[in-house]
Amino acid sequence: MIPEIRIEDYNYDLPDHRIAKYPLADRDGSKLLHYDKCKVEEYGFKDIAHLLPSGSLMVFNDTKVVPARLHFQRETGAHIEIFCLEPINPIEYATMFAVTDRCSWKCIVGNVKRWKDDLLHLYNPDSDKALADLSLRAELIERQGETSVVEFSWKGGYPFSKVLEMAGSVPIPPYLNRDTEEVDLERYQTLYARFRGSVAAPTAGLHFTENVLEAIRAKGVTTETVCLHVGAGTFLPVKSSLVAEHTMHREPFVVTLDLLEKLIARKGKVAAVGTTSVRTLESLYYVGVNCIENGHPEDVGQWDPYSCEYTYSTEESLQAIVKYLKDNGLNELKVGTKIIIVPGFSFRIVDILVTNFHQPQSTLLLLISAFVDGDWRKIYDFALANDFRFLSYGDSSILFRK
Repeated sequence: MIPEIRIEDYNYDLPDHRIAKYPLADRDGSKLLHYDKCKVEEYGFKDIAHLLPSGSLMVFNDTKVVPARLHFQRETGAHIEIFCLEPINPIEYATMFAVTDRCSWKCIVGNVKRWKDDLLHLYNPDSDKALADLSLRAELIERQGETSVVEFSWKGGYPFSKVLEMAGSVPIPPYLNRDTEEVDLERYQTLYARFRGSVAAPTAGLHFTENVLEAIRAKGVTTETVCLHVGAGTFLPVKSSLVAEHTMHREPFVVTLDLLEKLIARKGKVAAVGTTSVRTLESLYYVGVNCIENGHPEDVGQWDPYSCEYTYSTEESLQAIVKYLKDNGLNELKVGTKIIIVPGFSFRIVDILVTNFHQPQSTLLLLISAFVDGDWRKIYDFALANDFRFLSYGDSSILFRK
């Protein structure tokens, strides 16, 4: 049953000066809020290894942000901003970034009503010769509600990954109220980012340095990765009063067979770095249910966790995925999720969450409330009263589930 939740119940006053517009000089220089057994304390992020239980399994999202924001111009002079969301043709990310002449993407298009059937030319106000020679064009193929399918074509034989590097900009969150700057090219990316595809950073990971990671491993914590490509839905507020009317966008993810087997065999706690890692790990149970009932993995729907009370154990579900992968000679699971985690959700895998502080009335705040069994106001009141910095470049927290 879909929970009846009003988004206005998840509002709080966030003054603009509490939003961190830029990163600190040191990645690991942020504050760290510790929440466990209803008690809230303040630490420094460098203390995180001390707070993690020995024997835990810590899971990071190793997706990499791409410069997915492109600016084009019509012959009339009208400016059109195109924000690449996910590949359409070719559909595989690795193949997409390797193509050298044309490709199509699902995009969010600014001023889309002004765009008719004409080809757009890349906006090049400085008459940069390399960009002019690139001759990047955009053609509107199809409108699909809030998104559009756009085909890009270019010259020079460059792979599309290089085209984005040359012509695109890193899409920093709109609530920073500034343009992308040089500092963002390095700092709006985790140190362990590997696989291109996200249009927003998994910001909980921005605090981790090599020294912090070494201290975590020295504590006896095993580190592993998943890869979920973060979509623009991260930036979208919940506009409906009832959360049931909000639509989540699909995000593709990859989980290795090795990690699945470690999750089955685990003895200690599972710590997820970021809400994207939580959504990936918690989606696995419902992927496994599909393997049990339908014989193969399927995308996880937004409300799948609330539509039925499944009796399969978590181990049974994960074993079903492992069996499917081994039967088909696969080393990794590739699937998508639209899962929304709201109060009333039953967590099956994640015990500890490392995360930043999120916007009022957002799906991320709903996830936090679900994780701490409704105690989010105590956490956020403490953070506001103790000068914590908020949102993507803000401070961090480590939350232990009740």
